[in-house]
Amino acid sequence: MNQAILKLQAPAKINLCLHVLGKRPDGYHELAMLMQRVSLYDEITLELTAEPGVNVVCDGLVLAAGEENIAARAAQQLLEINDHSGGIRIVIDKHIPVAAGLGGGSSDAATVLTGLNQLLGLGLSRAELMRIGVKLGADVPFFIFGKTAWATGIGDRLQAVAGLPDVCYLLVNPKVAVATKWVYENLVLTSKNDAARLPRFSGQAAELIALLHNDLEAATLPKFPQVKIVKDRLLAAGAQGVLMSGSGATVFGVYPSRSAADAAAEELRGATDWRVFSVQPI
Repeated sequence: MNQAILKLQAPAKINLCLHVLGKRPDGYHELAMLMQRVSLYDEITLELTAEPGVNVVCDGLVLAAGEENIAARAAQQLLEINDHSGGIRIVIDKHIPVAAGLGGGSSDAATVLTGLNQLLGLGLSRAELMRIGVKLGADVPFFIFGKTAWATGIGDRLQAVAGLPDVCYLLVNPKVAVATKWVYENLVLTSKNDAARLPRFSGQAAELIALLHNDLEAATLPKFPQVKIVKDRLLAAGAQGVLMSGSGATVFGVYPSRSAADAAAEELRGATDWRVFSVQPI
């Protein structure tokens, strides 16, 4: 090992479309999604320690009794297949809102897996890391995959997608935490299997706008009316299209340029107490 400390960025994601095709015998749902990483990051510091065990430091993140941080579970998975006699210290500087539909926890876990693979010199392939990641959470393989992807199955079967238009996004979170489990339990299925078609793009923004769809809005919007308010405000602030990401409550607006997104961000920050992030696809 050449180093004992590694600093990494864990990006957020948005779902440009999310179709729920049915419930599986294992209790999960069959999905068809277009997922894209964006330039909002948690900062992760990994440090090998002489003291055994996994220690996670994350200011402001409160876990339920008996619940373990997903990043800690990711680290434990790799420690179990390595002869490192010490432990791991993980410091997470959170910038991605929690329980917000942006995949922050899954991204942290994926970053821990890829970072520790490097730090411990394990030499695991991306496919091997993805197989470990899916046991931690359905979105974890996507972040290890590292590309814009069409995701099917429970979100773990991934195909790279190219040709998306050069747009910017404005993420708006109304400071409401939404439990993904609750959303799926209260969802009435509407998408058909023909929604599970791999989209093709030629770089036109209109193609992306036409694709925007999220079945989970049907469950989230009635319970959390703030999400609909955010969607309306983004449209009023010049967004070409708007959609809730994941199970919410974050909504993103599509803008033709960074300057247009920044101008809308300034307007919303001045008029609300929402969390607002102007981001680019990565």
